[in-house]
Amino acid sequence: MLYKRTHMCGELRLSDEGKSVVLNGWVAKARSLGSLVFVDLRDKTGITQVTFNEDVPAEILDLAKTLRSEFCIGVKGTVKERSSKNNNIPTGDIEVFANDLVIYSKSETPPIYVRDDDNVDDNLRLKYRYLDLRKNKMQRNLTVRHRVVKCARDYFDEMGFTEVETPMLIKPTPEGARDYIVPSRVHNGSFYALPQSPQMFKQLLMVAGTDRYVQIVKCFRDEDLRADRQPEFTQIDLEMSFAGVDDVIEVQEGFIKRVMKEVKGIDVEIPFPRMTYAEAMERYGSDKPDTRFDIELMKLNDLFADCKFEVFTKTLAEGGDIRGICVPGGASEFSRKKIDKLVDEVKHYGAKGLVWIKREASGITSSVGKFFTEEELANVLDKCGAAIGDVVFIVSGTAKVTYDSLGFLRRRIAGLLGLLDDNQFNFLWVVDFPMFEEDEDGNLKAMHHPFTQPKLDELDKLDGDILSLNANAYDIVLNGVELGGGSVRIHDKDLQARMFKALGLTDEECQEKFGFLIEAFKYGAPPHAGLAYGLDRLVMLLLGEKSIREVIAFPKNQNAECPVCEAPAPAGEGQLEELGIALAPQE
Repeated sequence: MLYKRTHMCGELRLSDEGKSVVLNGWVAKARSLGSLVFVDLRDKTGITQVTFNEDVPAEILDLAKTLRSEFCIGVKGTVKERSSKNNNIPTGDIEVFANDLVIYSKSETPPIYVRDDDNVDDNLRLKYRYLDLRKNKMQRNLTVRHRVVKCARDYFDEMGFTEVETPMLIKPTPEGARDYIVPSRVHNGSFYALPQSPQMFKQLLMVAGTDRYVQIVKCFRDEDLRADRQPEFTQIDLEMSFAGVDDVIEVQEGFIKRVMKEVKGIDVEIPFPRMTYAEAMERYGSDKPDTRFDIELMKLNDLFADCKFEVFTKTLAEGGDIRGICVPGGASEFSRKKIDKLVDEVKHYGAKGLVWIKREASGITSSVGKFFTEEELANVLDKCGAAIGDVVFIVSGTAKVTYDSLGFLRRRIAGLLGLLDDNQFNFLWVVDFPMFEEDEDGNLKAMHHPFTQPKLDELDKLDGDILSLNANAYDIVLNGVELGGGSVRIHDKDLQARMFKALGLTDEECQEKFGFLIEAFKYGAPPHAGLAYGLDRLVMLLLGEKSIREVIAFPKNQNAECPVCEAPAPAGEGQLEELGIALAPQE
């Protein structure tokens, strides 16, 4: 028997008093007091208290006494005002006095509590994700994700975009991370790749005349995991023909403004600030700066040019940099023990140590005080704007080491000092990225991807100082997280050939990896530009969560495993034989 419900469990209010209602859901809590049984009935909208008393038939009361946590049930009853109200839930002014009950299915004792404040191990949560998702918080997260997706589809439809699906089985192409490979049964020895992004296909759609393309699309990257990474993730992917940087940014600011209003009820001001990549690195040590607090980097090379501290003089002799940050009120906050912990953390970014200088009412103290006079230390504090009670942290090394270390440190310290307000939303465009960078082996690679258009008035740098060549590339940043990135694309086949050549690709390699795109560009490719958002990251930030796992229904764990279905799993010998695959012996 199935009761057709009249209301969701979180909907009833005092204005519904006297109504006959039907509710379906799960038992969050059951308390039997003999002739009285109280049940907190839960669905994705919330909880309603249901009361069984002696007014119901004896068999119904006896059945109610058997109810346990997570039983799936349906009840009929009448809404009444509660004599003892619960101000902690929206339905706390009412209760439903039941007159009938059906148990759809019973539940064993669940391995995790279905409540928001359950501090259970993450791996256990992911293993029993279908229980974890019953929590009000997790249902809220999925609902907000749905609303963001709906907002995106509605907005981009109004702006003339067409949603087009691109293939999931494609040719392996170099896009910066390892591909997930899928063997072909029909073509033994050949493989598909799961797309890291729809990049080349959306450019083909511009050649095809689609004009404005959008897609809510799954992407796959075989890379090490962290809080904002998963092997499979979702992008809001888009491309525009006959568009430049300003055109893309204008459309995207309209989208973000719509999302913030519809999902968060917040009016954000547009246009968002823009900052060049060079300025972001110099001021914040990051190409995705968090601008919710004022701690900025200060270059200190000139103050240490003639110092006697060997670490600094060696850094400068090798062409490195010395930079510092001033932490207001940090002198008393950061003891030696806390600083030692920070030292260990910045070592992950290449720093060999962390110098500190404190300005206190009693005087100036420093970890390197024996190498400097008090006047020299005071000059450093003055340049960094340090007042009494402040501390300055200094890192020396290559530009990359100082940027990465202090970029991490300023945000880490802001978190420790409570300066990161999840209800503050600082949007920012970072523009004018370098076209190229060097990998760990000194080889040239594209900072974004090889289809990014360089600044056309800087093309002479292709034959000179190539690392100073800038790109028509842009990222949208929110609170220190890259929400999305994009660029104007190369649509001229000759310029594309020059870029491939700069990257050291031979004609044969270009044809093998990108031949179909090169061929398409022979037939009238329009100027085009685009951007892709990380949907998971966007929803994560809107909800104030710390990991994208909290906004994905069935995420992978830190080992790229699905604890629910236990993927990945070995393939059967018959499957491998069909695919022409032989596994190497395991040592």
